[in-house]
Amino acid sequence: MIHTSYQGIPGMLRPFKEYLEQKALPSGAEVVFCGVPGTCTPFVELLCYAARSLSCTFIFVPFLDETKSRKMVFTDGIGYQPGELCPVTNPSVIIMMGGLAMPGMTVTLDQVEALFNAHPDCAKVGICFMNMFEKAGWLERFSFDILINAIITVDVLTI
Repeated sequence: MIHTSYQGIPGMLRPFKEYLEQKALPSGAEVVFCGVPGTCTPFVELLCYAARSLSCTFIFVPFLDETKSRKMVFTDGIGYQPGELCPVTNPSVIIMMGGLAMPGMTVTLDQVEALFNAHPDCAKVGICFMNMFEKAGWLERFSFDILINAIITVDVLTI
């Protein structure tokens, strides 16, 4: 296991893109993000934008409901946004977003494991903030091929 530290938003985005580049995915390969609508979606948009030079098909799956999956569509001058319904057919990479592990979410570890088992040949990526997968016990159950864990520090200046 190699542990490397980075800073800021680029520190989350660059390792993600580098990981996908190292996979040498074929054109059109499905890169599937599972996350909480609204809270994970902006990060999925950023991650897709970071990897925009790759010829992948990016798909967002709300929670783990593949019947509601949407293709992430690039719009010039805007970036990536969820578009029309797009079935997950043969994912090369499945990314679990940490919002799924937050307290009060309805996603269970059994459901996550079932999704991974349904796609045994795909790479498994975890992207979270503040050690959420560790806190929720996910890392005791299964491992990710790469885990990107960002720590947020907030400074507020009131005048």
